Amino acid sequence: MSAPVLNRPMLVFLLLAQMALGLLAMTVCIPSMQDWPAQFGASQSQVQLTFSGYVAAFGLAQLVYGPLADRLGRKPVLLAGLVVAALGSALAASAQSLSLLLLARVLQGAGSAVGMVVGRALVHDLFAGAQRTRMMAYVGMTMGVCPPLAALVGGRLHVALGWQSNFVLLLVLFVLLLWLSWRHLPDMRPPAAAALPWWHQAASSYAQLMGQRVFLLYALILALTSASAQTYFAGAPIVLKAYGIGPESIGWFIMAVPLPYILGNALTSRVIHRYGDRRLMFWGQIATVGGLLLMLVLALAGVRSVLALVLPLALMGFGHGLLVPPTLSGAVGSVPALAGTAAAFAGALQQLCGAVGAYLVGLVEHEGNVQLALFMLAMALGAWLAHAALKRSGAWR
Repeated sequence: MSAPVLNRPMLVFLLLAQMALGLLAMTVCIPSMQDWPAQFGASQSQVQLTFSGYVAAFGLAQLVYGPLADRLGRKPVLLAGLVVAALGSALAASAQSLSLLLLARVLQGAGSAVGMVVGRALVHDLFAGAQRTRMMAYVGMTMGVCPPLAALVGGRLHVALGWQSNFVLLLVLFVLLLWLSWRHLPDMRPPAAAALPWWHQAASSYAQLMGQRVFLLYALILALTSASAQTYFAGAPIVLKAYGIGPESIGWFIMAVPLPYILGNALTSRVIHRYGDRRLMFWGQIATVGGLLLMLVLALAGVRSVLALVLPLALMGFGHGLLVPPTLSGAVGSVPALAGTAAAFAGALQQLCGAVGAYLVGLVEHEGNVQLALFMLAMALGAWLAHAALKRSGAWR
């Protein structure tokens, strides 16, 4: 690929903005989900589909964007996806029914997914080794700010101007990122195009990835780890409502996971050279599973307190901050020639697991924290098993 003609601060800003905006769009309307059952005359499980639909589309679209980014280049694919995300945001802002809102959220998720794929692929293009893991940690710190910030802003806008104002804000942000990317992002062109059509090349690339056991295990660890956090984000409005916490305050409790996640990422960026990927991943698993076990024990003991939810989740979030950067670096770097496709597949698996958790959590009653803890712990234990299989694979990077 051609070398980018761009100053480093602008490049870093665009990389972070691409990946962060999709997560912001995912979570900004979480506070509004408390009121949507009454607003649209729907059940809670139907409302949960607006979150699951976004997450699923966010994941599945990455399977298309990855091969396209490898074949056509990063910039044109990014610009096309941002146009779709902007259209989805405009449709959501004008939706008069839950079915139309669901359609808009799916369209929004499908468009905003492009930033995650292109951003991760560009990190792979422009950084190597420990620097790549360090950059992934910086990405993680930025993305960690998004859920609580989005939930706080979304809750305030919901109360002051109505839930539609959240989607107007997203429309403005997507259009702004579209313009900045068109003006300033380098056009990272791929090598000479292959003779096969892109969909044939995509099928061949995915078939090659499916044969890479190490890549699949990294991707599974990443997916199940991220799904535990997304299950909390989706279940938080339901669980917190039982504690009398309304839309304007949900963001403060969403912080229980992302802020410790930022601290974990910051620590990762400082000690990755000293301890390496293996040790940080192990410590991250210990903190993640330990936090969720503590949450379950407190819930089973009948401790009905918001702190019994928030404090264990803080430990889990810190564990994620140690675990995710080296896992993501390992997944995307497993097959260097297919970095975009690998980022897409890993991202799709992340979001699909998260979509399942987000939907399932809306099917049960939540008078306490037990059910939520069980859902999240099951995912974390699955990631632990995949981690154990990776260690036994004989190809640990």
